[in-house]
Amino acid sequence: MLRIVEVENGKVQGLPAADPRITSFKGIPFAAPPVGENRWRAPQPAQDWEGVLKAYEYAPIAMQPRPGANPAHLYDREWHVDPNIAMDEDCLYLNVWTPAKSPDEKLPVYVWYFGGGLQVGYPSEMEFDGERIARRGVVVVTINYRLNVFGFLCHPEITQESPGAPANFGHLDQQAATRWVKRNIAAFGGDPDNITIGGQSAGGGSVMAQLTSPQNEGLFQRAIIMSGVYTSLYPGTRTPRFLRSLSEAEQDGVAFFEYLGVSSLREARQIPAQELMRKALEYKGFWGTVADGVFCVGNSFDLFIRNRRHMVPVMMGHTSSEFFSAPDVQTVDEFRRLAGELFGEDADTFLELCNVRSGDLEEMKRRASVSMIEYAIRIAAQANSASAADTPLYYYNFDAEIPGWDNPGTFHSVDLWFFFETLAKCWRPFVGKHYDLARQMCNYWANFMRTGDPNGPDADGKPMPQWEPYTIDAPYGMLFGDQAEFLKQPPGELMQFLVQQYFKRHKVLDE
Repeated sequence: MLRIVEVENGKVQGLPAADPRITSFKGIPFAAPPVGENRWRAPQPAQDWEGVLKAYEYAPIAMQPRPGANPAHLYDREWHVDPNIAMDEDCLYLNVWTPAKSPDEKLPVYVWYFGGGLQVGYPSEMEFDGERIARRGVVVVTINYRLNVFGFLCHPEITQESPGAPANFGHLDQQAATRWVKRNIAAFGGDPDNITIGGQSAGGGSVMAQLTSPQNEGLFQRAIIMSGVYTSLYPGTRTPRFLRSLSEAEQDGVAFFEYLGVSSLREARQIPAQELMRKALEYKGFWGTVADGVFCVGNSFDLFIRNRRHMVPVMMGHTSSEFFSAPDVQTVDEFRRLAGELFGEDADTFLELCNVRSGDLEEMKRRASVSMIEYAIRIAAQANSASAADTPLYYYNFDAEIPGWDNPGTFHSVDLWFFFETLAKCWRPFVGKHYDLARQMCNYWANFMRTGDPNGPDADGKPMPQWEPYTIDAPYGMLFGDQAEFLKQPPGELMQFLVQQYFKRHKVLDE
């Protein structure tokens, strides 16, 4: 097994994982500490080290609200279970799990971006253990990146100082880590020309950002986006401001500096990290992706559906009960008016699909309710199918029964336990069918990382259910319920109508 490897900055020693055939390397720096003058600056090269770096433990997590502070909160009891976890502004480190016995194996590589709204999260969460994927012959890399005000604040002085990298420092961290992987992963037995990037929630949104950034040509060969794409449908639906213009973000930064009581970027960089975090929480700001015209050249969803992206195979999916949207109206007349505003001459079709004749407003709203993520994925999948590029897109819906006293349903992020096959780390009373499903999901994902095609044999050597790409003529996907099942069923009539209306309004397929 590879226990000591040499990367560009020095030698690194790892430890056997629970399976001694796997070696884990934790806390490898991929960039210089983003502190002092490097705060709100693109990641800078890491410094060389003397001797052998003992990569035995996870590095501190990025600055964020203290995780695990509220046991009554679903996510705090699910995986943010250590309120004493180390946290530091010096956070640009990554972790590697490799099954390779020598650096000559050229195994497929998976680079993981965690989620958390770009405000919270960390790669050392229990569910992100890369060992089970590594057992399938994949080198797994999980990375840390800057969050919230540390990762996404803008200011005119920052733009003036670094016009080539004025924003999106958290995304630039992801990019720098992926570039580090491309330069160094061969030492771990990985193939630098066979890299898949993946993420869930804001991590999936980050994959979209990387997929549509003009700076990333040739950096990766496949992409996995889990619950990480959405687009608005009904007015009034609350969604985070994940995309701002540079000028708007700069003015937000000016206002925040005024709140801090500082008059310059130099002064702001001198504020201790803990104090800056405290003030940012008091301020109640939300810092996210910025259309800076350099890394980010527009809305990643719009760019994707117009095929202005790196044309690589993509896997996209969601859980069955996350982020539903329904018309925000109080009367049947308001419902009718909204239909007219949204769909014009086709409003009657929408009203019929929602059973307006019943006069039951709640029934109508229930029928109109759709998953914003599924809606966005089906738009993206149809646009991909209509493109001239031969790049498959694989769609899935996670609908497994989730046990526990809280009866949580398929809540946002619960599929991570299954994809990473880390159910044994969870407090929930999972049983055999759940472990079987997790094994299959992990197999599908690993196959996709290997070749861009998720299909292959199960542990017993028998083929798993065939997963076909999503096309306009075959808008089907894999259902992960009690077991994996490929459903050759079109979406419901309402979803079909809504997707058709999207393309009718935006004329994407005519471009």
